[in-house]
Amino acid sequence: MKTLTVGALQLPTLGMNATRLEFYLKNARERGVRVLLLGEYVLNHFFKEMETMPRNMVKEQTNQHLKLLKKFSRKHNIVFVAPIVRVKKKHYYKSIAVITPKKNRYYDQQILIPYAHWNEQGFFANPIAPLQEPMMFRIDGFRIAVMGGFELHFDPFWQAIRRRKVDLVLLPTASTFGSHDRWRELIKSRAFLYGSYILRANRLGEYRDTDVAWRFYGDTMLVDPEGEIEMMLEDKESMLIETLDRAAVKEHRKSWRFEAALRERNAL
Repeated sequence: MKTLTVGALQLPTLGMNATRLEFYLKNARERGVRVLLLGEYVLNHFFKEMETMPRNMVKEQTNQHLKLLKKFSRKHNIVFVAPIVRVKKKHYYKSIAVITPKKNRYYDQQILIPYAHWNEQGFFANPIAPLQEPMMFRIDGFRIAVMGGFELHFDPFWQAIRRRKVDLVLLPTASTFGSHDRWRELIKSRAFLYGSYILRANRLGEYRDTDVAWRFYGDTMLVDPEGEIEMMLEDKESMLIETLDRAAVKEHRKSWRFEAALRERNAL
């Protein structure tokens, strides 16, 4: 049966410094990692910090990291899935890059946080448009999907996960404000209901505004199709590496028959 070794890096914003990445990549390569996930706002600063940064600095930061990850992908034969901020003309776009030895692909997050205290929707120029499926690709026989952290909450993305029989969902996040328990339960529920592994990479670090400190707490985790946490990092810089077994996905779907129940009613 097919297996896939995946990793997730739990880091604060790297800025322009690649030293940390090189340290972890040696270990990842030695352990056979094929896909490595980074959290949101690791390659770029938090969007509230970007409000006062020169646009050219943000663009240079993105370009430098894309160039570096492409080099590492070729050297180590690892696929990187990394949230980035793309600069087009005078606008910022919140995207996720899938970097392989041969090419780069980009997924522009479709639903952004719209709240008064955390208004990504107002900061970024990502269009508000009819929803499309999350980005999907295959590695070593595994069907893999990528979605932005906030998109976890919205059913249409998960209906596509079920329809396309996705084995692994990659979920980069930047969660804060002590929301540990809510995120854990949401991820566990989605994994169980849709019969997929979920690998979540949450960033570390802190942002301070005039009123409050925003502490990004880690909790990077791998959840299996039964909704059980197989591995979880706590609140320190680290890397998670685990091997997935596609048999677990097939067994879950066979046992619980959620998809079969929908097909019998022409609802899938």
